[in-house]
Amino acid sequence: MIVDLPNTTTSNISKALVKIREEGGAVALGRVLTLIISTRLGEEEEAIEAANDASREHPMRVIVVSTSGDENNHSDSRVDAQIRVGGDAGASEVIVVRAYGDTASDKEGLVTGLLLPDAPVVAWWPGEAPTIASQSALGRIATRRITDAAAAKNPQAALQHLVNTYEPGDTDFAWTRLTLWRAQLAAVLDQPPYEPITAVEVHGAADSPSTALLAAWLQLQLKVPAKLEVTNPAHGSSGIQGVRLHRASGVIELERALPNIATLVQPNQPIHDIALPRRSLRDCLAEELRRLDPDDLFGDVIHYGLDQLAEPSRMTRHVASPAAPGKAKKK
Repeated sequence: MIVDLPNTTTSNISKALVKIREEGGAVALGRVLTLIISTRLGEEEEAIEAANDASREHPMRVIVVSTSGDENNHSDSRVDAQIRVGGDAGASEVIVVRAYGDTASDKEGLVTGLLLPDAPVVAWWPGEAPTIASQSALGRIATRRITDAAAAKNPQAALQHLVNTYEPGDTDFAWTRLTLWRAQLAAVLDQPPYEPITAVEVHGAADSPSTALLAAWLQLQLKVPAKLEVTNPAHGSSGIQGVRLHRASGVIELERALPNIATLVQPNQPIHDIALPRRSLRDCLAEELRRLDPDDLFGDVIHYGLDQLAEPSRMTRHVASPAAPGKAKKK
């Protein structure tokens, strides 16, 4: 069910929620948190869909705050709202607040009266993040703050900015996308021979902040230098492309030549193809909502790992030329 509330107030939205629960039997009992999503007008639906899917694992109230960025337009100051419950909201209840003009300048005031009592608050910026997430209007009231450096105009600059502004409770989907890579590499190193790693190489697209975070994590955990190699984004070469771990018995290679499949090559063992899909927004959001305390490991990688990482070197391989289809791309 979808209820539209044009030109409304936070108080009227709260009253409408109570009325819907009383008349339709939709209840907020069992909601474990409030998720606030901050987006631009017209860019809400993808984030709402991901939140609806994640709500089946984490029942919650979702508050979407959409603004145009034109807070100085006093001629059209109003709030339009929409309440979605039931089949239109997964296992959550979704409140979409579209703020126009100077009403958009007080985002904290727009959501305060809609928060679930005594429930943790998580703030998520699917697109451009505020200058300092922890000091923003929504970040100040949130236990966790989720950004996505890959969605920024300059992902690497966004990652470096996160290094400079990080506070406990901050996290980024560039880190969340590494979970499957980290799990697979840890599983490989848990098998014999138990030899120390002497060198690490990580390669991926130059616009992939996850590639830099993976190299920083490996260097921090293995206490060996990690060489970061990047290529210009090209067809089929976005994101992380592969990892090589050097040790006395040979080189372990984990290469993702296809979007969802990686090839694992180890000395004296058969070659294995492993499912290593690119993670969806739903997967990343659901994982981050499983913990509401600060991610200390992410903080260490941000604070220490990236600072210790050497400047990336440029690679010319892995780049396919559309004009020369006969030349295979080397993975």
